Amino acid sequence: MAGSMELQQSTHRVNKEECITCGEIVGSQLTTSGESACWHLHPHEDQTEAAGEVLIREKKYNGRNVKESIKKESIYTVGEVEFFGFGKKHGKFVQVSCNTPPAAIFELLTGDWNLPAPNLVVSIVGGEENVLMKSWLRDTIRKGLVKAAQSTGAWIITSGLRAGITKHIGEAVRDHAMANTSSKIKVFAIGISSLGIISNRESLTNVNKQTPAIYEVEETAQGPLYSLDNNHSHFILVDDETPNGTTELWLKLLKHISEQRTGYAGTGSIEIPVLCVLVNGGPDLLQKVHRGMENSVPWLILAGSGGIADVIASLMHESLVPETVQEQLQEKFPKEIFSREDILKWTKLIQSIIAKDHILTVHDSEQENSEDLDTIILKALVKACKSQTQEAQEYLDELKLAVTWNRVDIAKSEIFNGDVVWTSCDLEEVMMDALVNDKPEFVRLFIDNGMNMYDFLNYGRLQELYCSIPQKCLLYELLLKKLEEQKLTITGMNPNLHRDSLEKKPKFTLYEVSKVLKDFLHDACKGIFQESNPSRKPLGVKKSITELNSKLRGQRLFVMPDLRQKLENPWRDLFLWAVLLNRQEMANYFWEMGPEAVPAALAACKILKEMAHLESDAETARSMKKAKYDQLALDLFGQCYTNCEDRAFCLLIRKTKYWSKTTCLQLATEADAKSFFAHDGVQALLTKIWWGDMSTDTPIWKLLCGFLCPPLIFTNFISFSARDHGSIGKSEQLKQLDSLDTEKALLLTDVINSDHDAKDQNRLCGENESRKFILRRWKKFWGAPVTVFLGNVILYFAFLSLFAYILLVDFKPPPPSMAEITLYFWVFTLALEELRQSFFTEGNTNIVKKFKLYVEDSWNKCDMVALVLFIAGVTCRMVSVTYNAGRTTLCLDFMVFALRLIHIFAINKQLGPKIIIVERMMKDVFFFLFFLTVWLIAYGVATQALLHPNETRVDWIFRNVLYRPYLQIFGQIPLDEIDEARMVNRPCFSNQHNMTNEDNLPYCINRYANWLVIMLLVIFLLVTNVLLLNLLIAMFSYTFQLVQGNTDIFWKFQRYNLIVEYHSRPALAPPFIIISHLNLFIRGIIKEPQHKQEHFEKHLPEALDQKLRIWESVQKENYLASLEKGKRESSTERLKKTSTKVDSLSKSINRLQEQEKRLITLETRMIYCSDVLSWMIESFTQHNLHCNRPPPTYTDASIPVCKKQPQNEPPADDSPGDKTAMAIQYIDD
Repeated sequence: MAGSMELQQSTHRVNKEECITCGEIVGSQLTTSGESACWHLHPHEDQTEAAGEVLIREKKYNGRNVKESIKKESIYTVGEVEFFGFGKKHGKFVQVSCNTPPAAIFELLTGDWNLPAPNLVVSIVGGEENVLMKSWLRDTIRKGLVKAAQSTGAWIITSGLRAGITKHIGEAVRDHAMANTSSKIKVFAIGISSLGIISNRESLTNVNKQTPAIYEVEETAQGPLYSLDNNHSHFILVDDETPNGTTELWLKLLKHISEQRTGYAGTGSIEIPVLCVLVNGGPDLLQKVHRGMENSVPWLILAGSGGIADVIASLMHESLVPETVQEQLQEKFPKEIFSREDILKWTKLIQSIIAKDHILTVHDSEQENSEDLDTIILKALVKACKSQTQEAQEYLDELKLAVTWNRVDIAKSEIFNGDVVWTSCDLEEVMMDALVNDKPEFVRLFIDNGMNMYDFLNYGRLQELYCSIPQKCLLYELLLKKLEEQKLTITGMNPNLHRDSLEKKPKFTLYEVSKVLKDFLHDACKGIFQESNPSRKPLGVKKSITELNSKLRGQRLFVMPDLRQKLENPWRDLFLWAVLLNRQEMANYFWEMGPEAVPAALAACKILKEMAHLESDAETARSMKKAKYDQLALDLFGQCYTNCEDRAFCLLIRKTKYWSKTTCLQLATEADAKSFFAHDGVQALLTKIWWGDMSTDTPIWKLLCGFLCPPLIFTNFISFSARDHGSIGKSEQLKQLDSLDTEKALLLTDVINSDHDAKDQNRLCGENESRKFILRRWKKFWGAPVTVFLGNVILYFAFLSLFAYILLVDFKPPPPSMAEITLYFWVFTLALEELRQSFFTEGNTNIVKKFKLYVEDSWNKCDMVALVLFIAGVTCRMVSVTYNAGRTTLCLDFMVFALRLIHIFAINKQLGPKIIIVERMMKDVFFFLFFLTVWLIAYGVATQALLHPNETRVDWIFRNVLYRPYLQIFGQIPLDEIDEARMVNRPCFSNQHNMTNEDNLPYCINRYANWLVIMLLVIFLLVTNVLLLNLLIAMFSYTFQLVQGNTDIFWKFQRYNLIVEYHSRPALAPPFIIISHLNLFIRGIIKEPQHKQEHFEKHLPEALDQKLRIWESVQKENYLASLEKGKRESSTERLKKTSTKVDSLSKSINRLQEQEKRLITLETRMIYCSDVLSWMIESFTQHNLHCNRPPPTYTDASIPVCKKQPQNEPPADDSPGDKTAMAIQYIDD
């Protein structure tokens, strides 16, 4: 088509010629001049001109590329029509001859008219009579057909006339189009009709190029002419040159469309499925149905819609004889008279139609428990496909429709029923569709039927999944933000210009995904989506800048992997993708399939908690908060702990393989999973770590005795573990991994510690065994966290005692005393420990992040405040002028140091929960103080202005406004200053004549409006002492009841943090901790590694780590099986099963009723036959016609009886039941 012609205003001519050179039908193009477009006819023409373009379509069918050329013969018109009286509603039309190649029409629809290639074509065939449509048929069309077509982006082909079923289809398409919110998937109603039956067709023949044709729609059909339906968007008007020319063109167009290929959701292509639906109609449509079936087009008959559709449906199980057909036709068309020739012709057509039952489906919506129309359409297409081939590739179009309509039940029963062998390659396209469109049941179905995720998912497909996320989700905003930051970092371009460059949909990479994950999981996602062993190539300028920037920030340089590379753990990557998109059902399935389920659930808990804070949509944020992944981790760990405690302990502290060597405890800490730490298994592990190698039931007084008398450590006074006598060597352990005892030894002992024991043995070689025993006992006693904690508590009490002694007794002007210098040194060692905790902890985290993590703890803030106050107090104390200020500051500092005892005693099981309750109640106190302050200021200012209007002293004003009302709350009410009746005459200064108060007398109290002051006092005391105080008590009670049930969980979580803190602390407490700091400093210089963290981080050998992962997977399967069992035994599932059985029973009863009707019909016919035979016998008898041989006799033994009679009743030869049984048996024989 010429590029300069507008579509709605153009008149085109198409010529059809046959190439005389090649002898084939050659290319056709809609041109404005009628020039030939064949290369052979005009080899020297410029092929780039619009008038000379050759339309050669490549169609992929059965794996072959076929170049289809188009013949040019006739002239037709393309234009646009405006329906008069319906606003600005327009439609496009084309006038063609019946010999027009279907490829030209399809090219016009998809190319020039820009219709998207359909994923389904439904052709409606029915009568054009304006009959009263049944309600169920209207619902079927509106809710079933059009809705199913809309979900796939289908074409609905009708006659395009405003009459009969076509009119209702157009209205349904219009209503769904108005309600549709998606601009990508639309339903197009296309009409194909003969030009001779259209009313007002003159307005369509003479089309002005500048304006569309004005067409007047007539609501009622006039004789044989019908109006075009204004709800159809495109019309194909056929100028019949031969009888049934429109039908022939319609058949060729459907055949051509079915050979084309298209795609859904941008992944791959499918052959366009085509289905014809017969609704109502007259007997003349039988020829059309027959011709359609000859082209292997599947048909769907809507039984109950009336007309010939009901005739075919009723004759499906009847004997096809002309009399039966005539009876059915007379019943459906009582006003019509049919000739014998027509009956015979239609009988043959019906026989031919019913014989092709593999492409014929009958649907009766009036029956009870009938399926939806989309289900019937899909089953009809699958049924037709099965009759042609058993190759998996030929089922992909039906499978994609099942995915689109989310009908996994049909896919299971009709496609994945064992008839077709599916391979992983066959399911790749539909798997991408299921993932992108969030169809978890199909993902599960594909994996169960041969899909291999390790072969399917590579980095390229994973990146494609992230690029296909919807724009309205939170992940899209986060990825877009990271992409903008990356572009600005590398190019340094203007943010406004950069935002303009991102107006189109951006293409995200795995780099942006890794940055988003790092914000959520921090160190738990190091190395995810990066090449494991990258080969470093020379970097460009932009990459060098990126690397330098990453190093300055303390970050690792991201190395983009090869997009064709397979993923090491596709289940983890798909799980993260589903969690980030908040597709919980999909994420749950990937969690079930993947390894390391406990850390995966904790990571998901962390991600969703962070995303819930960022999500602006309240409903989405609520669904994120309801995701109970922490409960999944808790339940699965409980299953593991029940099976084997030692393996469960190791599961908590082992460095994970797929989560960047982080442990479950670290992930639970990041996710703030308090309930996970409250599990008995986690607490049992913490107790073992807390006591070290000592027995967990050792009394505290024995430890105190060990402090006072160290030689008791080397006796049996304190019980130590059996591993005190040595451990198994690493090499011997790895040789016997299958031994259960060896495995326990590996799980419960530190491999690195064993290496240190070996080093100690080599270093102490030649010395006696007693010295080695003493050294080992000494390390185990003083290295246990409980010992470190007790040492810090005892010395902290000593520190507070020394501090109090100096403030109370020995605080004198400079120079300070020896005791005070000792206190300074003590605080100096405390400051060194705080510096170690903030900047010199283990790990690869940069210093800034370490300090941020340190400041996040409220008790660390308390320590910082205490140290800053101490430094300020000592500085002021050394100067004579600020000596008292220094003493005041140190007194406040002592209070802060004393409050630090609350954190120390949080480890106690009785005090810990109460401390948590007090912390929560402090928030209630702040709310109470806010309301109290408002009333204090209001009451204080009013009473001060009324009682002391002449007061000018600022300090006294402040006292009277705030301090005095506050004391009045507790009962200190000065009535002699408020109540006029109780005032005492005292000397005072009135300041009435601007005199000076030389005697410094107090100002006189103003007695005017004294009654108002008393009334304000009453109201103030009522509000504060009654209302606000009881409100505070109520708030305390509510907080106590709310927290009391969860205090144990909160306390156990705090216990974990306290154990980790004292586990990482040096063995010696301040001030002796300076020795440990010097030791750490020297080891840091010589770079000798520290291994005390091995209690919380354990690196296992690969063989044992794999064994532990397999064991965890087995326990996960057991846990899921128990969940499934509980679900099956639940009341809901039982009700569902009962409902299913009732439905099945109802269907069986319906089938029995149908059989009963058939039996009654047979019985009626048998009676009729019996009467006819009796009549014949009587006629023969009356005419004296006799046979030479006797009549045949009936013997009961020759034919088995269908139903056995009761023994107590004698058989009756002439009973109707026996006759019926014999008749049925005779018919069966």
